[in-house]
This record gives sequence, C-alpha cells and structure tokens, in this order.
Amino acid sequence: MNSVSIPNELSTLLQGQNIQMQLSVPQLVEKVLNKQEGVLTATGAICATTGKYTGRSPKDKYIVEEASVKDKIDWGPVNQPISEEIFSSLYTKVIDHLKDKEEVYVFKGFAGADTKHRLPIQVINEYAWHNLFAHQLFIRPSEEELLEHEAAFTVISAPDFKADPAIDGTQSETFIIVSFERRTILIGGTEYAGEIKKSIFSIMNYVLPENGILSMHCSANVGTEGDVALFFGLSGTGKTTLSADPNRRLIGDDEHGWSSTGVFNVEGGCYAKCIGLTREKEPQIFDAIRFGSVLENVIVNQESRLPDYDDNTLTENTRAAYPLQAVDNIVDPSVAGHPNTIIFLTADAFGVLPPISKLSKEQAMYHFLSGYTSKLAGTERGITSPQATFSTCFGSPFLPLPAMRYAQMLGEKISEHNANVFLVNTGWTGGEYGTGSRMKLAYTRAMVQSALIGELNHAETAKDEIFGLEIPLHVPGVPDDVLQPVKTWADPEAYAEKAKELAAQFRANFKKFTDVPAEIEEKGGPSEA
Repeated sequence: MNSVSIPNELSTLLQGQNIQMQLSVPQLVEKVLNKQEGVLTATGAICATTGKYTGRSPKDKYIVEEASVKDKIDWGPVNQPISEEIFSSLYTKVIDHLKDKEEVYVFKGFAGADTKHRLPIQVINEYAWHNLFAHQLFIRPSEEELLEHEAAFTVISAPDFKADPAIDGTQSETFIIVSFERRTILIGGTEYAGEIKKSIFSIMNYVLPENGILSMHCSANVGTEGDVALFFGLSGTGKTTLSADPNRRLIGDDEHGWSSTGVFNVEGGCYAKCIGLTREKEPQIFDAIRFGSVLENVIVNQESRLPDYDDNTLTENTRAAYPLQAVDNIVDPSVAGHPNTIIFLTADAFGVLPPISKLSKEQAMYHFLSGYTSKLAGTERGITSPQATFSTCFGSPFLPLPAMRYAQMLGEKISEHNANVFLVNTGWTGGEYGTGSRMKLAYTRAMVQSALIGELNHAETAKDEIFGLEIPLHVPGVPDDVLQPVKTWADPEAYAEKAKELAAQFRANFKKFTDVPAEIEEKGGPSEA
C-alpha cells in the first residue's frame, strides 16, 4: 500500500522538540525507568501495569463511516460506525494533547514479513513503555529501510487523553477509532498495550484480502522438509503450546498472511499470555523474557524483582511481549511456503467432539466460520456449567470485512494447494467438564504429529453420526477407544444427549450467516437428527 500525505496537525507534531524518534531498546528502557512507567525485573524485562483496563475494550472500537469503505465493512457490534466529524474532532484534541507532553515517542516499522506485501507503519506513543512494546511486536527496519520509510498507516496512542462521551460522541472515556481514508488509528483512554497490536492486525485484515491475500489469526511453523502447518484456535485451546515444537521452526505465534507464494508472519514479535508460566511448561516463552521484553500486569516481588507468574491479582490476562529473535528455532525472515496441514483447535468442555477428525473442504469452511471453543464454569461470573462460545474465523473482534470473504479465500486456498485440514479437540474426554478429564497432552501431541507427517491423510476412518466428522480409527501412541468419544463415556445415552445439545448450538450460531452457500452448512455442519 502506498503512503499518503501527512495531515498538517500530525506533521507539526512530528517536527516538535518533544519528539523522540526511533529510540533503541536500551534508550527506551532508560526512559521507562526514569519516568517510573515500569520497573526492571530480575529477568531484565520491564514490567508495567495498565490501570483500569487490563484487556481490550471491544465496545469502544469504531470504524469511521467513510465513502471508500462504507459498502465494504461488516457493520455491527464488532465494527461500529462513527462519523468523520467525531473522528476529526478527537484527532485534533489528541494531537493538541501530545504537543503539550514533555516527550512523545515514535517507532517506524512494518507489518508483514514478506517485503512484497508489507505495510509501512508508524506508532506514536505518549508512554515510553508503549513504544518499547511496539518496537518488539512489529517488524523493525534496517538503517537503509528507515531512510526510505514512509508510513502508510499511523497509530496514535494517548492513554492519558480521556474522551467525554457527552461532548465527543463516544460511549466511554476510551476509544479505538480506525480511519481508512486518513490511514490513522486513534487510541485514547486505555493503557492496555494490546490495543496497539490488534489495531494493526485489524488493518491488515482489511488490506490483505483487498490485495488477494488471506489474513489469518493463527500460529504457524515449518518442518525439516519445508512442510508448513497452521494452527487456528481461541485462547486456552493449546495454539501456542502445540505450535512450539522442538522439531519444527516457528514462523509466528498469532497473525499471518497467505499469499500466492506462501505464508508470512504479520508481526516481528510475540505477545504471550504468561499466567502460570514455568520453564517446564513453556520454555520458549519463559526464556524469551529477558532484557528489552515487556511484561504487562505481572506482579513483581519488590525485593527480589522476580516476576510471580502465578499471581493473578491484577488480571488473568498477564502478558509478555518480546521479539521473535528472542526465541530459538525460528524462521528468519518469517516467510515460508504453502501450508500442507491446517489444524483447528478447540477445547470442548462438553467432552463430545472427537480428539481428532479429518475435515472436507466444506467442513473446514463450516468450522472456520464457527470458530468454536467453550468457556468453563467459574471463568466468568454467572457461568456454572460449560458454555459454547463461537468466534468467527477464530478472530471475529479483528475482522472488518464480512466473514464469508475470509472463509471463501480459505476454501480456495485449501483446494488450490491440496491442504489437509484437521479438527483437534484439546478439551474433555470421558464426560463433560466436572465429570470427564482433560485430554492428555501426550495424546494430543501424538495426534498432531501424525497429522503433520501425513499418516492420517489416507487413514481408515469412522463417521461420527451426529457431527458428520471422519474419525481416524488408529493413531500411533493413542488408544483406539480414546479416538471415539462415545466409547470413553460410561453412559452412551448421556453422551448422545450432550452431543446433540452441542450440535444444536452449532446450528443456532450458524443462522447468523446469511450469505453462506447452503452446501457449506449441509455438507459441513452437524446433522439435524
């Protein structure tokens, strides 16, 4: 995407005496500590807290209703429209707010590791630690690239500027507003750094499909033979754990594009959850948290300065941001060929989905559109039993275009490159949550490994009568009975009742898609019986 002329207000701001342009990691760490924005931990990482907001604010996210995008955006609760007048007014107020600051920090870099499809971006921050976060999460330019860098999109983040809903036309003090015509993302009223990362992902979810590239919320790795695998899944399904394979190199852990030449990482870093983190469970993440990394809302011992990853006093959503280069065994640059294997991960707390099943193209599109996993009892107030949750394309909060646009592209890619697609249930077996048990990680790893090396591509299967899924009868390292959920339940009738209950929720959720070809639901979804 080509750059655009810089508005006068922004040009004036960037020429100000308070601008700190493209500071190095040590310089930013010094700024963070001098301004007491965070503390230095025993690992060498900076730890900052985000105050009132410890996660994203989806109800405060807007897209400016502009002529060039009005007929393309999937308007609704995720993509709320806001007027050009409101955006312009807030834009001027935020720029004026930053002009009065002692220092403002600017990072120039890229989104997209494939140089043919990358987006030049700049991130303007009120906080030094937010600029350090951007430095570690996005792709850092070489000195030569920096000389020619012209931003196609700008993120302006001013957490200390709070909107007045009565005057500014927002729903709260917080706002995340995207203007595609102004090529600007305006963030105010929240200190949560994840808004910066995800706002650029939302932009890429518009820009890439418009250029014929599928954008994906998934992790990716590559084997010794150059075979590429994608892992889609919502939080808690094992996406990070299963893509971190010592025998495969990591392409990226969260955001990717799939072009005519293969896949590429959108980012230059990782933003990993670290609640309960240990070196034994997640050695790659644990060892990546070093000098220059950013910890978010992690409790730190004031004397030893050791992070306590088990302490959820501030939030369960504790995070660590670090560059990809802090991880061993990566692909650098983060570009690879076309995927051979695609894995959809779900943590089914009803205990009725098979631990692994092979999907047809229609089933792949159906389950991609569904984006199913389950919330557990106790995770939210009022939830006393497992609840099905659906996130379109495994990333609905970040999709500005209609869901079918992404699903259609995925279906075309699967057909063109003969990719094998599997649905893997990392959730419960032998009964639902509270009765059954969590699927053994060793079994899941064995199933994923068999899928990756092609052992299941032509394996003998049995058809699940309720969900229509093809279940392999044998997987090395996994007991045969484990593969078929009904055989793990003490009461087959109870299994059937619970399976039909979940199938009905799948069908009810799918009714929201009004532009999906009938054959996807007919051939891809559970039966009505």
